[in-house]
Amino acid sequence: MPSRSAQPFAWLAHYRELIRACMRRGHERHDVEDAVQDAVVGMLEQGTGGVDDPGAYLRRSTRNGLIDGHRRRALRQASPLDDLEEGEHPPAPGPEAAARERQLSEALLAALDDLPLKCQQVYIWHRLEGWSHPEIAAHMGLSRSMVEKYMTRALRHLSERLQDYAPN
Repeated sequence: MPSRSAQPFAWLAHYRELIRACMRRGHERHDVEDAVQDAVVGMLEQGTGGVDDPGAYLRRSTRNGLIDGHRRRALRQASPLDDLEEGEHPPAPGPEAAARERQLSEALLAALDDLPLKCQQVYIWHRLEGWSHPEIAAHMGLSRSMVEKYMTRALRHLSERLQDYAPN
C-alpha cells in the first residue's frame, strides 16, 4: 500500500499513458489534456483515499470528459462568418457604444453616490467584488437580513435611476 504522502500523486503514473492512449484514438491533444486535467482534479477533490484504482478512475473519467466535449461541440453549431448573409453578421461596436458605456458608467457612479454608505458598500462588495451576503455581514458586523435589505434598497434605487439606459 502506498504511503499517505504518495497518494495525492498516484495520478502521475498514469498521465503519459492516458494521453498517448487517447491520442491514438484520434482525439485532439488539447481536448485530451483538458479531459485528463478535469479527471485528475475530480479525483483530487474527492480525495485519493476514495479511489481504489486511480488508473481505472482516470481512464473512465477522461473518456467521459471527451464524450461530453464531443456532445457539447455537436450541439453548438458554428458557421464561418463568410457563410452568413450580410444582415446576419454580428454588429461591430461603433463610437456610439463607447460613448454610451461612458454615460452609463457616469450615471451608475452618480446613482451610487445618492445611496447611504452602507448600501454602496454592500452593492460594490457583492456585485463588483463577488462577496457573498454572509461574508459582507461578517465583515460589516451586520445580520445577513440587514445586508439583504441594503442590497434590495441599492438595486431598487439603481434600477429607477438607470432605467433610461435599459435596452428597448
